[in-house]
Amino acid sequence: MTIPLLSLRGISKSYGQVHANKHIDLDVAAGSIHAILGENGAGKSTLMKLIYGVEQPDEGTIAWHGQSLSLASPAEARRTGIGMVFQHFSLFENLTVVENIRLIVAGRRAELAQRIRTLGNEFGLEVDPLAHVHELSVGERQRVEIIRCLMTDPKLLILDEPTSVLPPQAVGKLFETLRRLRDGGVSILFISHKLEEIQSLCDRATILRAGHVTGHVDPREHDAHDLARMMIGRDMPEAIPALPMAEGEKRLELIGLDYRPDDPFGMPLSTISLTVRSGEILGIAGISGNGQKELAALISGETTLPRDKRDQIFMMGHDVGSLDAASRRKLGFAFVPEDRLGHGAVPEMSLTLNGLLTAHPLRLVRHGLLDSGKATAFATECIRNYDVRTPGPDAEAGSLSGGNLQKFIVGREIMLAPKLLFLAQPTWGVDVGAASAIRKRLIELRNQGMAILVISEELEELFELSDFIQVLYHGRLSPPLVTRDTHPEEIGRYMIGVQPQREKAPA
Repeated sequence: MTIPLLSLRGISKSYGQVHANKHIDLDVAAGSIHAILGENGAGKSTLMKLIYGVEQPDEGTIAWHGQSLSLASPAEARRTGIGMVFQHFSLFENLTVVENIRLIVAGRRAELAQRIRTLGNEFGLEVDPLAHVHELSVGERQRVEIIRCLMTDPKLLILDEPTSVLPPQAVGKLFETLRRLRDGGVSILFISHKLEEIQSLCDRATILRAGHVTGHVDPREHDAHDLARMMIGRDMPEAIPALPMAEGEKRLELIGLDYRPDDPFGMPLSTISLTVRSGEILGIAGISGNGQKELAALISGETTLPRDKRDQIFMMGHDVGSLDAASRRKLGFAFVPEDRLGHGAVPEMSLTLNGLLTAHPLRLVRHGLLDSGKATAFATECIRNYDVRTPGPDAEAGSLSGGNLQKFIVGREIMLAPKLLFLAQPTWGVDVGAASAIRKRLIELRNQGMAILVISEELEELFELSDFIQVLYHGRLSPPLVTRDTHPEEIGRYMIGVQPQREKAPA
């Protein structure tokens, strides 16, 4: 019998009353690409932290090449031969590629730069070692993260949602790289919620549900529907088609919006124009770092324009460019920010108090005093309606998994019954079942006449949701494309700055 590269037996980890992992068994073979599947809160992130030495298990054993292993830190994990690329990159933008890598890998700058070039050529991870990180595309930054791991000579590479920030053209190249790494003897633990990717790339999959292992399968022998059902324990919610709608009233209009941020690493916006009408979903595609953050701040009111430019942004027929966020909300605007902790919620506050952040106008506060009963009822209803996995409304926001906190924030904003709903990365880090439920609800709201704007790096999501798609590239917005007449490859070309040449319609 072949000894696994990594073997876990009876691994358990709890945080107070929350049992994140319960008696987990897992074998990762040498030279394999092994997927970890599960809903939000299923225990995937905790398990990866245990393998990478960020956390230590309460029970169970870890073996490496058949020998008992105890990891006290990520540095010890790297010395053992385990590397990890996190979903959110950990690079310093004002340093060069080689300077970032020197923070972990010892060596002279010139020698490291040459190693970076050699590894890049060998594995299709080409990147300029002397470039500053802020000059790189998201795909190039991901290459830096992988190269940094490879320079520690790993035998096991952990990748957390590695394709979530990439255009379609870059995903194929990443998969080629991963297969070459596997063929070169590196095993890969691959965390992704995109089931089709797992079927095309991975030779094994371990499925977690509520902290337990519910199965070890070959994902190539199951369709995406079967895998989703194994993950969430039920059938996926049925999609609701978008109904044909007459052209509605304008709820959001940007007219030639120009903006230059104070941040030297920010992206200037140039002549941005878009319109979102009632009964319509407009999707904004683009690779992260092309102006999404700046655009979201201008629409939400976090960033305001001078009074002489206030007529570049209209909401519900009012020029709002110089109005703050609270004033825009009074007009019927609601916002789900990309940053869950910090912008969307306060981690140290309970869900009840986090509900108050934007829902206080719903008579949750009267004469300056909190109506605790109504505030708790609001949070409880949001938890129930949006399947937020939490002990209750008194739980701190920071104690929830990222996906469950996202469900609470999305639910809170929808419960405000806005005329205009703006969501930035609405299903970022949300499992396939919950993401499907959120998209289904957004289409229902669209069919009821709500105007919805979605910024997302998930092309599949935009094609499922949107009536129209525009692409943000280097601070400029493409013309609106009718989703049903558009293909992902065409959107992908806009995303990398190669404008497609469309055939002219017949006269």
